[in-house]
Amino acid sequence: MIIGRLQRGFISYIQNVSIRHKTTQFSLKDRIKYLDQVKIYGQPTHQTHPHLLKQGELVQGITSEEISYRRLQLIETIRAYSLTNFPSVKTHLIVIPSAVKKHISSSIPYVFRQNSDFIYFSGCLEQDSVLMMEINEKSHKSILFLRPKDKNQELWDGIRTGSENGVELFGVEESYSTFHLNPFLQKVKNLKNLLIWYDEKNSEQSTITPLLKTLDKFENPTKFIHTLRWIKSEAEIELMRKTCEIGSNAVNETIRKSYPGINEHQIFAEVDYQSRINGAYILAYPPVVASGRNATTIHYINNSQITQDGDMVLLDAGCEYGGYSSDITRTWPLNGQFTDPQRILYEVVLNVQKDLINCVLNEGGYTLDELFDTMCTRLGKYLQEASLIPKDKTGHELARAAFKFCPHHVSHYLGMDVHDTPLVSRSNKLVPGNVFTVEPGIYIPHDRADVPEEFRGIGLRIEDDVMINKNMKLEILTTSPKEPDDLIKLIKNEV
Repeated sequence: MIIGRLQRGFISYIQNVSIRHKTTQFSLKDRIKYLDQVKIYGQPTHQTHPHLLKQGELVQGITSEEISYRRLQLIETIRAYSLTNFPSVKTHLIVIPSAVKKHISSSIPYVFRQNSDFIYFSGCLEQDSVLMMEINEKSHKSILFLRPKDKNQELWDGIRTGSENGVELFGVEESYSTFHLNPFLQKVKNLKNLLIWYDEKNSEQSTITPLLKTLDKFENPTKFIHTLRWIKSEAEIELMRKTCEIGSNAVNETIRKSYPGINEHQIFAEVDYQSRINGAYILAYPPVVASGRNATTIHYINNSQITQDGDMVLLDAGCEYGGYSSDITRTWPLNGQFTDPQRILYEVVLNVQKDLINCVLNEGGYTLDELFDTMCTRLGKYLQEASLIPKDKTGHELARAAFKFCPHHVSHYLGMDVHDTPLVSRSNKLVPGNVFTVEPGIYIPHDRADVPEEFRGIGLRIEDDVMINKNMKLEILTTSPKEPDDLIKLIKNEV
């Protein structure tokens, strides 16, 4: 086994304090056998949670082999980039920290959600952990720092995996206690021709940032990480299909059970309940439940108003399943009947959305930014037909007028995070494995004087999640009804 200078120095330190755990390369079969023998870790396994994980999966839907391959992809990407941009650097160290526990108040934690980049490359669900990848000219290693076993803390907070099990469970080359993270980083400081790859801005672990910032050479790996995450594997696509299925069914049941006079918060509770009982872990984000003129606030999340007969309600909600998020918006009349102005605006937005879906991978839809430009043009055209924009406006002037009705982008990437891989440009051409939203809307404040009074105070949005499959075809992942007649049948429990 080839050992780099960084690792030699640290191994010497570890041996001196007698805490180094044996490094062993385990095949997938070896790891499965190990899991069958040792049953309890700091996260679910196939042995303890066969209803969640199949044999060989490290996290729900994703195998140990796939996670190891992700690390290799990042390592090779950094190595290739550095040959041109940092030719004198001999050793690279990628540092990806986990999320940390956060508290609502004293001793009361928020629901823990793991850092997406960390779990993507480690499969580890535990807080206060750190994954490092050392890259030398001819070798590479993955090193995972985990919280030490602690009987008292485990009594309160649950079992920890411990560094003694890190190699076997997670398939990394080395695993150490987080007690030895700082000494390890102190050793790093003494090396020459070393480049650290670390996202200081988005790290939640304040203890390692000051040490890393003392180093001269410092780069952010996130743009490379997001580029890898941008293209979903077949396993990830199956998770996206499932989270969109759960989210769609939850929205359908919520629409079915809504009625005039219901509190917006009850609608929140219903979509949350329907998501969880069908397998989702949590909602993907605080939902927008906006009735009446509240829907003209794009990200209204107070969700505290009593709905009125004649109101439409805008529900923007999604769930998280296996670490992957759905993002769905539907708008419907609570009493099962559109008013004429509501129906006119609803059909404008629906027609725009259908046009956009049809033009994906065609002229006006090769990128998300092209979809936005197309949205402004098509929305302007339909609003002119509805006499809400003057007929004499054309080109950029028409697009600007339409943007005043829908002042947001029409799409974002979707995946482990709701607004996924934000460092990937929306001007990139769409490729197989991309998942994204299509979400035009109209928002007319109650005091907007340049539109007829009957349209004021109306807000609505229609949002679906779509994917480019391996055959370069568009697949719509969300299935909630959106045609007006289908919606009304659902509201009236006729389907």
